[in-house]
Amino acid sequence: MRSLCVLGSTGSIGVSTLDVVSRHRDKFRVIALTANNNVDRLFEQCVAHQPRYAVVIDSDQASVLRACLREAGLTAVEVLSGADALEQVASLPQVDTVMAAIVGAAGLLPTLAAARLGKRVLLANKEALVMSGPLFMAEVRRSGAELLPIDSEHNAIFQCMPADCRAGERAHSVRKILLTASGGPLLNVPLESLRHVTPAQAIAHPNWVMGRKISVDSATMMNKGLEVIEACLLFGLEPHDVKVVVHPQSVIHSMVDYVDGSVLAQLGNPDMRTPIAHALAWPERFESGVEPLDMFQVKRLDFQPPDLDRFPCLGLAYDAVREGGTMPAVLNAANEMAVASFLDGGIGFDAISDTIRHCMEFLPAVPADSIEGVLEADRRSREAASSYIASLPSRN
Repeated sequence: MRSLCVLGSTGSIGVSTLDVVSRHRDKFRVIALTANNNVDRLFEQCVAHQPRYAVVIDSDQASVLRACLREAGLTAVEVLSGADALEQVASLPQVDTVMAAIVGAAGLLPTLAAARLGKRVLLANKEALVMSGPLFMAEVRRSGAELLPIDSEHNAIFQCMPADCRAGERAHSVRKILLTASGGPLLNVPLESLRHVTPAQAIAHPNWVMGRKISVDSATMMNKGLEVIEACLLFGLEPHDVKVVVHPQSVIHSMVDYVDGSVLAQLGNPDMRTPIAHALAWPERFESGVEPLDMFQVKRLDFQPPDLDRFPCLGLAYDAVREGGTMPAVLNAANEMAVASFLDGGIGFDAISDTIRHCMEFLPAVPADSIEGVLEADRRSREAASSYIASLPSRN
């Protein structure tokens, strides 16, 4: 039986993880659940899974959760609060598996803590790897941690890679990776209309059910840019070895192109429970609750190259990974700030890429040779993004 900590249990990945776990209660014991401040959903999860620890960021919300658990008779659940508590539960000696599903830079330190201790890390937080890059992979290699990707694309690549492929090392038989992208909700919106896109339009993904931030990242294709950076690190590739292919049906989740001319693809319905179940059960497989793929219903599979005029964030991500050092951290932080402002109505959709570009031009890359340096680059990029956003004409 594996002992599980779910970082970000109330988000879409966390909810799907617990759905899969609930189908295999004989195989998993939930030790810790963490959330930002969604106390109602976290309380429901505590009732269902009875973890030893529950974590929220805000201390007042922690008091609310304690009262709810006490009233429900769940006094054995210890409630913790604060960012340090995330690292604490990810580092617990009784935890052997950590689902890293916290969105954004907030997931970096607890995910890194789990990797340092040699745990099985199910990586759904792409930003943690994008930010710390080689530092994170060095900790994985040093500790012997098992790093299993949860993003549907990287999980697909992992499934199509040679069996002896090691994290961060290139398989010599692989020519390139074909990273599929749905194109999001704005794939066919006229270019001249993109500046008028609303948050409601940007988060209306045609295939996937995701949180608001990652849905906007899909609309800008920044999510694919971050995945390019992540793929280079996970599979030991150069940026030119990772080719993005727009595939609107989201049936092929990614492909591996081998030197002998073979292309292996992983297919399935667009449901995150598939990669989650694969990683939870690895190296075995078990039922996930996902409906079988009906190829007769799919009927056709379409592919096209990405349009960088429509998706400038993808080009910026390629620039960041080529430049290296702290530039991916700058890119990620600027994107988080810009997306948050867009969702709050502060800036227009087209200003997301403008903000990121400004920060990348304003802040030169330096070697990412310490976690402190990475966090400093993150901080400076957030400051630069905030100043740039404040200089833009108000939309309110």
